[in-house]
Amino acid sequence: MTTETQAAVLDQFLEKLDARTLRVGVIGLGYVGLPLVLLFEENGFPVTGFDVDPQKAEMLNSGHTYIRHIGEERVAKAFSNDRAEATTNFDRLAACDAIIICVPTPLGAHREPDLKYIRMTAETIAKHLRRGQLIVLESTTYPGTTREELLARFEKTGLVCGNDFFVAFSPEREDPGNEHFNTKTIPKVVGGVDPASLRAATALYGAAIDRVVPVSTTDVAEASKLLENIFRAVNIALVNEMKVVFERMGIDVWEVIEAAKTKPFGFMAFYPGPGLGGHCIPLDPFYLTWRAAEFGTWARFIELAGEVNTAMPRYVVDRIVEAVNRDGKSIFGARVLVLGLSYKPDIDDDRESPSFELIELLQERGAIVSYCDPYVPVARRGRKHDLGLASVPCTSEEFASHDAVVVSTPHSQFKDPALYANVKLVVDTRNIVPREAALRVVRA
Repeated sequence: MTTETQAAVLDQFLEKLDARTLRVGVIGLGYVGLPLVLLFEENGFPVTGFDVDPQKAEMLNSGHTYIRHIGEERVAKAFSNDRAEATTNFDRLAACDAIIICVPTPLGAHREPDLKYIRMTAETIAKHLRRGQLIVLESTTYPGTTREELLARFEKTGLVCGNDFFVAFSPEREDPGNEHFNTKTIPKVVGGVDPASLRAATALYGAAIDRVVPVSTTDVAEASKLLENIFRAVNIALVNEMKVVFERMGIDVWEVIEAAKTKPFGFMAFYPGPGLGGHCIPLDPFYLTWRAAEFGTWARFIELAGEVNTAMPRYVVDRIVEAVNRDGKSIFGARVLVLGLSYKPDIDDDRESPSFELIELLQERGAIVSYCDPYVPVARRGRKHDLGLASVPCTSEEFASHDAVVVSTPHSQFKDPALYANVKLVVDTRNIVPREAALRVVRA
């Protein structure tokens, strides 16, 4: 293919983009993919969302949302016109000019990367790959994945990247429930496998997102996402360890943090908790430890942070048992109420939430465990088994009927001191319950 012809493929892509006739396909309609569908539709692009779950497609096409913080009105508006649609028919990928991949990247049983969803998606795209398409991976993964898993499969078709099609990586930076930043305003890092791919991907995101940050390679873009999450994981582990140390010394870690953060430089406040939750921080750092081992080096800070953070649920349960014992009771048969199943406040996202492990560990000790979460009405799945629980009412009467109330997620609803007026024991892992609000408050 001549240089002139190569340029023509990119020019045609950019012309469609400028005319808003370029069709965007988004694979995976979860917390990352659905906001992208809505954003591109709101910027005038025809968008097709793909998912293996027919219920999601049906709800969206009917104007309904299944993610609480993404409003029903916004979804209804987007899917009420001809620009946005959702489908389970992946044959329609051939009609898309840009395809954005937003599929899960979980860990295996031994904390090794599980790329089956990326691989399956790449193979599906390869069947429909045509000249002029851009494919962007957003799923968090280790450096080299875009080249090794996507590019290698696509070039088996005989088409040539940079000439016939384009490939890039742009890490998702979604933060569900964040009132200060959203998909449009969070800067978008983009790396291409070649200059033409970088130009195409930068232009695509630049048409809908306020600021695009191009980097030299897909490997750099992949590594930047891991560094962001590792930074948080390591610092959370540090403050969790400080919590344990200061508790032994009789020092309130929360007061220490408040004092330290008055320094206007050189310190950033992180806060302890009952463990790590969410789709990124508990999982993503171990993608790098695994990859590093392939290169004969070991990411010891990441492994150590993982040890500290994964130990926190057991530490909290030990503190609960101690606190119940001090009331002259056994944890066996004690009624314990866990507040919050979602991994962060005021959202319905319960992925990797430490609350599940707290419940299961307490049940293993013989406690009779209930939970309260206005955002998660039913808890069918746990980390080890089916919990089969439903949320109890968020009332002072309900709270007082338990031997201990454990604050795991700091939902706004749980910050009302009146809820704890007749509670015998509160074990607070989030520092939201005033000490005078209940008969006894223990920080854990």
